[in-house]
Amino acid sequence: MRLLFEMDNKDYDPDGEVFRRPSARGIIFRDGRIAVIYSRRYKYCKLPGGGIEDGEDNITAMIREVREETGLIVKGDTVREFGYVHRIQKGKHEPVFIQDNYYYFCEVEDRQEETELSQNEKEADFVPVFITLDEAIRINEEYAEHNDNTMIQRELRVLRLIMEYSAGSR
Repeated sequence: MRLLFEMDNKDYDPDGEVFRRPSARGIIFRDGRIAVIYSRRYKYCKLPGGGIEDGEDNITAMIREVREETGLIVKGDTVREFGYVHRIQKGKHEPVFIQDNYYYFCEVEDRQEETELSQNEKEADFVPVFITLDEAIRINEEYAEHNDNTMIQRELRVLRLIMEYSAGSR
C-alpha cells in the first residue's frame, strides 16, 4: 500500500519504549456524500474505522470497525486500497506512540444495523452521518483552528487527498 504522508511530532524520547496501534478506516461514498463519524460533543469528524486487533488483517478490522461505528455493512468484494499514514508521537501513557492508519475505499449494503460504540465514543457523542467532502473538510478546519489534535490533523489531510483523488478521477 502506498504511503500518503508521515506525521512525526518529534515530541518523544527516541530511546523510549514504543507502543504500536495500527488502524484501518473505510472511505464510503453514497449519493455524492462521504460517511463520517461526527462528534456532537467536540464538533469534528473522522472516517469510520479503528484499531486492528491481534490476529486480524487490515481489511477484516476495517469491516468490523465500520460496522461497529456506523452500523454499515461493507461489501467485502468492493474494498480497494487508498493508502496509509504513518504517525509517530509521544503517547498519552507511553514514551513513543506509532500508528499506521490504513485507508480503503469500499461500498456498503443498503441496510444499516445498530452501532456498537465504545465508552470513549459514547462520551464524544459520535453519530454516523453522510455529508459532502467540502463539509467534512470545513468542520475539521474549524476544529483545528482551536485545537491541536494530531488525529484530526491526519483526518483533515486525508479528506483533502480524497478530494484531490476524486477530482482527478472524474
